[in-house]
Amino acid sequence: GPTEGLGKIIQRFPQKDWEDTPFPQGIELFCQPGGWQLSKERKQPTFFVVVLTDIDSERHYCSCLTFYEAEINLQGKEIEGEEESGLIPPAEVFAPKSLVLVSRLDYPEIFRACLGLIYTVYVDSLNVSLETLIANLCSCLVPASGGSQ
Repeated sequence: GPTEGLGKIIQRFPQKDWEDTPFPQGIELFCQPGGWQLSKERKQPTFFVVVLTDIDSERHYCSCLTFYEAEINLQGKEIEGEEESGLIPPAEVFAPKSLVLVSRLDYPEIFRACLGLIYTVYVDSLNVSLETLIANLCSCLVPASGGSQ
């Protein structure tokens, strides 16, 4: 039957809060508004934006790209014959994984493109470190409002 779990943060950049930019607590609850559920089929990636407001009435735009990743062995047990044949068994379930970009700026299309780039590097196992890629994205200059992208 349908299994619902809890989301957890696997990795974040920066690893520690910046003084003027605290990490939004409970963001994993907003990544899957319908709950964290396994699926028997791989679903297409989805993108949406959630606007969170902090205690100082500052808006934080959370752009979220969710995709489904194969979960081969959920129980931690070895699958019979796996070592002998060297073949990877077909996935029986797919688990949601979300990439989230949090910003005080409202540029959903730019953030969608950034998350799409990170997703492509991750899924295609390209020879680029995610840390380097994200550092390069964080160092980009954002154009003034109304200017060119």
